[in-house]
Amino acid sequence: MSAQPLPASQTDRILIFDTTLRDGEQSPGATLNVDEKLTIARQLARLGVDIIEAGFPFASPGDFEAVSKIAQQVGTEDGPIICGLARATRSDIEAAAKAVVYAAKPRIHTFIATSDIHLEYKLKKTRREVLEIAPEMVAYAKTFVDDVEFSPEDAGRSDPEFLYQVLEKAIAAGATTINIPDTVGYTTPSEFGAIIKGIKENVPNVDQAIISVHGHNDLGLAVANFLEAVKNGARQLECTINGIGERAGNAALEELVMALHVRRQYFNPFLGRAVDSEAPLTQVDTRQIYKTSRLVSNLTGMLVQPNKAIVGANAFSHESGIHQDGVLKHKLTYEIMDAQSIGLNDNQITLGKLSGRNAFRVRLKELGFDLADQELNRAFLRFKDMADKKKDITDWDLEAIVNDEAQQSPELFRLEHIQVSCGDHARPTATVTLRTPEGEELTDAAIGTGPVDAVYRAINRVIDIPNELIEFSVQSVTQGIDALGEVTIRLKHEEVIFSGHAANTDIIVASALAYTSALNRLYASLQSVKALHPQHDEAQPVG
Repeated sequence: MSAQPLPASQTDRILIFDTTLRDGEQSPGATLNVDEKLTIARQLARLGVDIIEAGFPFASPGDFEAVSKIAQQVGTEDGPIICGLARATRSDIEAAAKAVVYAAKPRIHTFIATSDIHLEYKLKKTRREVLEIAPEMVAYAKTFVDDVEFSPEDAGRSDPEFLYQVLEKAIAAGATTINIPDTVGYTTPSEFGAIIKGIKENVPNVDQAIISVHGHNDLGLAVANFLEAVKNGARQLECTINGIGERAGNAALEELVMALHVRRQYFNPFLGRAVDSEAPLTQVDTRQIYKTSRLVSNLTGMLVQPNKAIVGANAFSHESGIHQDGVLKHKLTYEIMDAQSIGLNDNQITLGKLSGRNAFRVRLKELGFDLADQELNRAFLRFKDMADKKKDITDWDLEAIVNDEAQQSPELFRLEHIQVSCGDHARPTATVTLRTPEGEELTDAAIGTGPVDAVYRAINRVIDIPNELIEFSVQSVTQGIDALGEVTIRLKHEEVIFSGHAANTDIIVASALAYTSALNRLYASLQSVKALHPQHDEAQPVG
């Protein structure tokens, strides 16, 4: 089965391949459960990404289940391609094939390293062996699906002539996409662009596959590298929401999409379009960007830095008097894009404590949240509780409620009651009651250096799992003394990081809920099989 030349409709725009659920989840502490992955996958589909790399199915039963469920529920006929990652081994490929089989448009993404340093120290294989394995495994993947992507890992540090040979054989074996990874974030934009140009000029059958790029941000150059790759013929960009991922992360989806959106007149000629064409270069609905960013941040516990491009809290703020004056006179003086273009709308008051369930549902739908009845009921109870404590309920409050409900880890331990006593001349004391996975209620108390420390010490007396709290962060969702507070915490157990997140008008309660959430993730991980890492764990022999 040979690949056919690609239709023009697939090469005159940029395909967005989202790997938040695979490479993004490899960020320390960003582990997601099946339901959380499904929640993010649904939002990615609303965002309009072309391909979702849903996970590494061979890694663990949990990863296999997540990819399978996403394939079934998100991989619909009008939805995105659902992709599973596989090392170049039969067992990995078989697992990926079984996981994505229910998607209307399934893809298997298989890879093997090609740089001499990886061949010698990681794979312990020769170039000749890799030249045999790559096409053999692509052909094997092709027996399961028509859409096969192949990646030569560490392509950025591979010998170009050897790289061309591997890619030619992979395409001949049936690869419909060839992905060029800058695995360690080593290349500069001009170098990366030259790699893509070299592939276009030296791989004879390259017109039968889409050229994709994948890159890490170790030198802060990932987005710049990708944009240079587009100019040289790349038509698929592999990226993550908020740029999360291993080490310094991946190329950020929101930055790539908005760069192509804001500067489309610059990029149009590289895609064979008229300079003044207003047609979008991607099919991403940019108005969903901010919402997706917030969801991923909440679920993974990976906070977005305030000065982060596009989605940071300061991205559309102007402190300088000169800037403020200019923006008031004409936005374009200091803003190159409208905040509303990424879905960041004015913080308008929409509902109050007299609002009913139907009005609540309608407003959530307007904000892009389509909840099942059970989810809606939980969110509505949270809304009514908040409305009794907070006079003005804003869209941001509603978003925080829904995201908080969506991201809750399985309640193995449930916080039932919390009481704190503190003051400038008192020793902070906390009493907590938790329900165990077996349904038993346990109560304990502790003294701490402050109210949150006392709460955490009390919880630790009930949930006796050694851990080290390494990060505690509090953010205000809205302005005002009655603002909803979001707490994100990260804790470490045996060098593995777990995160927890919660929102509440009472910051002490939010802190307790976030800590319990992180401990639940830790507890669940101790009950499950350790997941394999696609690049660091040794692959099984081919055959």
